[in-house]
This record gives sequence, structure tokens and C-alpha cells, in this order.
Amino acid sequence: MKAIVAIKRVIDYNVKVRVKSDLSDVDLSNTKMSMNPFCEIAVEEAVRLKEAGIVDDILVVSIGPKNCQEQIRSALALGADRGLQVECDVSASPLDVARILQKIQQGEGADIFLLGKQSIDTDNNQTGQMLAALLDCPQATCASRIQIEQNKAIVTREVDGGLLTVEMPLPVVITTDLRLNEPRFAALPKIMQAKRKPLAVKTLADLDIELTTDIELISVSSPAQRQAGIMLNSVDELISTLRSDAQVQIPKHDEEV
Repeated sequence: MKAIVAIKRVIDYNVKVRVKSDLSDVDLSNTKMSMNPFCEIAVEEAVRLKEAGIVDDILVVSIGPKNCQEQIRSALALGADRGLQVECDVSASPLDVARILQKIQQGEGADIFLLGKQSIDTDNNQTGQMLAALLDCPQATCASRIQIEQNKAIVTREVDGGLLTVEMPLPVVITTDLRLNEPRFAALPKIMQAKRKPLAVKTLADLDIELTTDIELISVSSPAQRQAGIMLNSVDELISTLRSDAQVQIPKHDEEV
């Protein structure tokens, strides 16, 4: 059984994001980059399925410039078998990413496609759903538990009302949620071994893909800074401040509510 895991290179979640002075995009210069946390969970789940004897081959795919090979090597150090970088020097839309992954799946014929449910930079939560539609195969999003039995996937999903367990035939597209697992740390010997694992590079032309221009980034701005709090000495002072500064309509004791 074969599994494909899609990963993305993003700004490390511990880093404070800076916006360019012209507001055209996020400033990535001298910024620590890491694998998207949800993608790490997808890689960990694929490795656990391999350790359980369910998956025989794990292919990790990343779409981006050459420096995204760093994240592919990280996934190989965690236990993946092969890596594939699709060269793309611009930010691809979720639909374009799904189209690229569809082409890769047509050549690989994987039984399980694992993706993080969303990336922490664009935060779209769309690629997995679009990929399943393009492949015309079942999907299970926001997975918190995955079982593979008799060519079927039994997935527990986190939904608004609690947990929902679904069963579907393979091949299947699954997107991972935070509570699915706890990603491991790569040991130094594994990191050294990852350097010898195969890592292929393909271009968009190799996959016969042309990027769409449906989405245009107009501007990026930092969120408004929170105002400092103030200390008040009494409830009456709080009510007075809410009326005068925040313009909150609070009736007086002798007024009807």
C-alpha cells in the first residue's frame, strides 16, 4: 500500500510575522521557515501506518522553490521513503496545488493521500477537498483518528457537534487535525540517513500544468495592536468609563431597562 503526503514550507509558528513596507506581501527575509504543523501531523500518521505494516511506501511532495527541499528532507528524516519537489517560484492557489497533486497521483496510484487540514500562512482549508473532487474519490477532513482495515478507511472527524466516524473505500483523501497525533523529533542518525534517500525534482511543464490567475493578492497588513488595559477602583468607575469612552449604553438605576 502506498501513501502520498503533501507538505508545505511556511514561516515557523514561533516567529513574529513581518509585513513589507509597501504592504505587498509578508517579509520572508532572514525568517525561520519550517514545515506546516498540520503537515507534520500528516507525515507522522503516514509513518505510523508504515510502522504498523499497513503502508509500504511513503512519498512526500512539496510545491515551491528549491529551498522547500529542506522540509522534504525533514520529512524523510521522520520516516518517509521518497521525496518530490515540484518547482514553483510563485505562491500557488489551493486549486492549483490540488491540480498538481492530482497529476502526481495519476502517476503514483497511491491508496492514501494525507494532507494537513490547512496551512498556517494562508489558512484556506481547501486543498484536500478540491483534490478529492478532482480525483473523484472519498474524503475525510479534520481527522482525529485513522484506521485502515480491509481496504477501507475508518476515520473519526472533529465536527461542530463533536466527533463523527465515517467509513469509506480506498483510495481516499484525508486531512489531519491537531489531535490526531504528536509528531516525533528526528534523531541525528535519521537526519543523516535522509540525505541519502531519493528526492526527485519536477517542473510544472513536466506535469503539463499551467497556473491559474484566479486569485490576486492586493495587500497585506498587520493586525491592529491591542490597547493597554486600565485599572479601575470601583464598579461605578467602570460604568462611567464604559459610558464615556466605549460609548456603551448602560441605563441608570432609575431608568427602565
